[in-house]
Amino acid sequence: MKLHIGGKQVKDGWKILNIQAGEGVDFVGDISDLSQFSEGSIDAIYASHVFEHVPQRLFFITLTDILRVLKKQGKFYISVPDMDVLCRSFLDPNRTPAQKHHIVRIMFGGQTDEFDFHYFGWNELLLTDILTKVGFSTLERVLSLKLFDDTSDYAPYGEPISLNMIATK
Repeated sequence: MKLHIGGKQVKDGWKILNIQAGEGVDFVGDISDLSQFSEGSIDAIYASHVFEHVPQRLFFITLTDILRVLKKQGKFYISVPDMDVLCRSFLDPNRTPAQKHHIVRIMFGGQTDEFDFHYFGWNELLLTDILTKVGFSTLERVLSLKLFDDTSDYAPYGEPISLNMIATK
């Protein structure tokens, strides 16, 4: 099984886990609790702009659980807003107030409902550190994950705002 966490786009070969029930959602649940999945039962996990919604106290628990459910050599495709890019963009003196407000919403979440809050800002150093500490064997930063039509490729101001990594168990 391949699991798309937080997704809405139905795609052959992938099951969707979302915190809210909806059309195309196969499992209702939270990225921080994958107890409904058996150890070593998933070939790949895709999470685009989901991990920043995890509170700091749950980072290790969440990633350890992701590692637990992945099969040996399973892949974790993760995309988060890249704070290095966002900070540079926010500090650009040529940005309009509307653009800066948009960048802040990318940093902290749109806050349109109780789920749309970002609890942490990630960059390559921090994400690589935690993925390594949890036990992923290899990490690769990629420009695009190219699996779903989502914000992992989003470049509103000429530079992609996402940090995309492929972590292998």
